[in-house]
Amino acid sequence: MEKRRENGQIVAKAISFLLNRITLIVLAVALVLFIGGRFEIANASQPNAELDIQRLASCYALGTDTIGTGNILEGKKIYRNCFTQDAVFTVVFPDGATETRIGTDSWADFVYAIFQQNGYLATQHLMGSINVSFENNNNKATMIAYLHATHKRSETSIDVANGTYEDEVVNRNGRWKIRNLNLKLIDFLNLSSPTTNSSAANARTTNSSTTFVVPNIPRLKQ
Repeated sequence: MEKRRENGQIVAKAISFLLNRITLIVLAVALVLFIGGRFEIANASQPNAELDIQRLASCYALGTDTIGTGNILEGKKIYRNCFTQDAVFTVVFPDGATETRIGTDSWADFVYAIFQQNGYLATQHLMGSINVSFENNNNKATMIAYLHATHKRSETSIDVANGTYEDEVVNRNGRWKIRNLNLKLIDFLNLSSPTTNSSAANARTTNSSTTFVVPNIPRLKQ
């Protein structure tokens, strides 16, 4: 009887030991899966956030070119998807002059006035070499993008602008938007083809030189 009791105690201790080990193993596995899942989520969210931010550059280009067609109302609507309501816009022209606007509608009015005063028939803004850098809290980022913009004056004349955007981007309510847009233009030139003589078969070949002219950029009052 005493022997049976001792065997029972040994078995009970063995079962308790095994249960404790199994519990520790289960907790360890759960912890690894939890940490690993969080790590994967963090890594996976970063590329998605970067892509969302890069799309803001395309959003801005689309809004600007919509204004370039003369449709300022639609351009303003597109801008609101790209920028915060209190966004600050600053452009530095090649001659050092600067212009600042606050709010998407104010910037759209400025862009529209520039396009209208220069007589642009259409525009095309290309954004490239986009680089996104996140801050420590991952709710703010800096986006740098290169600009190549074509502004059509006529069938034989265009204005070409090149520059660099350095924008501050923030995450508000789960959506990335540009809070500060800073554009530094490195050049703003006119490219014009001379008028060709239709009676000469080789007129375009013999008169195909291109003229570079710095266009008159209107300075609008606040």
